[in-house]
Amino acid sequence: MSKLSLYGRPHVIFDVNNADHRKYFFDFVKSTTWGNCPVRFVLEDQGQADFVATMQRRVLEYYMAREFTKA
Repeated sequence: MSKLSLYGRPHVIFDVNNADHRKYFFDFVKSTTWGNCPVRFVLEDQGQADFVATMQRRVLEYYMAREFTKA
């Protein structure tokens, strides 16, 4: 095990339902860097070629469902 794995940010599965995860993603979109994010995101489906595009799609679907789903 390398020292980087001991001192690096923890890996977390991106959950669009988690407000902190959405906030971290918003901060990334504003700054175009993950440098200030306290975690490293992974996707449960590692077959996704474009990580950021997949996160954008999930966030878009999350907010569209909230906006256009009848209560």
